[in-house]
Amino acid sequence: MKRHILTALAAGMLLAGCAGGAMPEAVAPQPARAIDAGRLYTGLWHEIARRPMAITDGCVAGATEYKRSALGRIEVLDSCRMGTPAGEPKTIGGPGEILDPGTNAKLRVTYTVLGVVPVVRDYWILDRAADYSWFISADPTLKDLYIFTRNPQIGEAQRQRLVKRASELGYHVSKLEFPEQPKR
Repeated sequence: MKRHILTALAAGMLLAGCAGGAMPEAVAPQPARAIDAGRLYTGLWHEIARRPMAITDGCVAGATEYKRSALGRIEVLDSCRMGTPAGEPKTIGGPGEILDPGTNAKLRVTYTVLGVVPVVRDYWILDRAADYSWFISADPTLKDLYIFTRNPQIGEAQRQRLVKRASELGYHVSKLEFPEQPKR
């Protein structure tokens, strides 16, 4: 069962990376502000909103956990639960590399699927809260967009503010989905 999930995950990530090659795509705006890497790339972040994609079908309670390795690298672990917040876990991870030292808003993660297949994804932190309670990230083409918060249960007013900010950054927010999060 786990091997089937990983195989589907690998296929989905590879297909996502190949989709739309002939069509010109929008380019994400440059990050709005510098990132304190020690504050943002540490701990657990809850995925409040995302663009639907095959790899996340059936996934709820999405999260990303950042840890600093002994060598100072950023270790990334993305996870979700299948069907419900108590469902079977689904995870993928790999090392992250900051592509813009000083600003620290562009992160390249090399995921390893099935233990050997590298899948590289770039994430740009487009904006964040001054207190690091939320951030909005996208791939450089603005195809995929994510809204993360430290608290898995935010109010509707805050969710609307974050979606509005994503729209101001140029993203078509009508495509966002809001997966169920665990209760605190």
